[in-house]
Amino acid sequence: MGEHRNETRAAYDGVVELYASMFADRRLEAQPFARNMIRTFAELVRAAGNTRVADVGCGPGHLTAMLHDLGLDAFGLDLSPGMVAHARRAHPELRFDEARMEELPLGDGALGGVLAHYSTIHTPPGELPALLAEQARVLAPGGLLLVSFFGTDGPDPVRFDHKVTPAYSWPPDRYAELLTAAGLTPFARLLHDPASARGFLDAHLLARRPSRSRGPACRPSGPARTAKLAR
Repeated sequence: MGEHRNETRAAYDGVVELYASMFADRRLEAQPFARNMIRTFAELVRAAGNTRVADVGCGPGHLTAMLHDLGLDAFGLDLSPGMVAHARRAHPELRFDEARMEELPLGDGALGGVLAHYSTIHTPPGELPALLAEQARVLAPGGLLLVSFFGTDGPDPVRFDHKVTPAYSWPPDRYAELLTAAGLTPFARLLHDPASARGFLDAHLLARRPSRSRGPACRPSGPARTAKLAR
C-alpha cells in the first residue's frame, strides 16, 4: 500500500531544484485557466469566512505563497522532505510541514479550504477514495476543495509515465463521483486543452463540504483527531 508513496517521496526529493526552477518561478503566468481557478477558490473561501487553507502536496511552496497573497491564512504540506526544506527557504514567512495526504495532521473541520494542485495524480485509483475522504474530513462545513489533475476522455483512469514518477489521468465525471462519495458537493469544473505536450486535458474541480455533513466526511465513531498544526 505504501510503496508508491516511498517511490514518490524519493523521486521528488531527487528533483527539488529542477522542479522549483521549472514551476516555482513562473507562478502560473503561463497557465491562465489554473491561475484564475485558484483566484476563484480564494475568493469563495474568503467569502465563507474561514480563511485557513492547506496547500496539500505544496512542492516548492509557490502556490502556498500565491494563496497567502490572495488573503488566505495558507500553509503547505508535502510528502517530500526536500520540497518542504526548499519551500521553507523560499518563503520563510510561511509554514511548511511534512505530511501524507492520506493522514493529515489536522483536526476534523479545521480548514476553510484545501488546494490539491496536481498533487493527487500519483495516487493509485484504489487508494484515491480514502485520500479524498481525508480532504473532506479536515474541511469545515461550507469549506472548499479545489483539485486539479490530468483529465482523459476515456471511461477509466490511465496510468502514464510522468516525468518524475508514474501518475494517473482521470475522466472528470469519475473524479467528480469520487468527490461526491467522499461527502463533498462538486459545483464547478473547468476542462481545457493541455498546457503541455503530454496530451491529457487539464481538469479543475471545485467542491464544497455541505453545511450539514453527510457520508464519509463525518466519522461518528472514535475520537476526533487533534490539530497538530493548530496555531
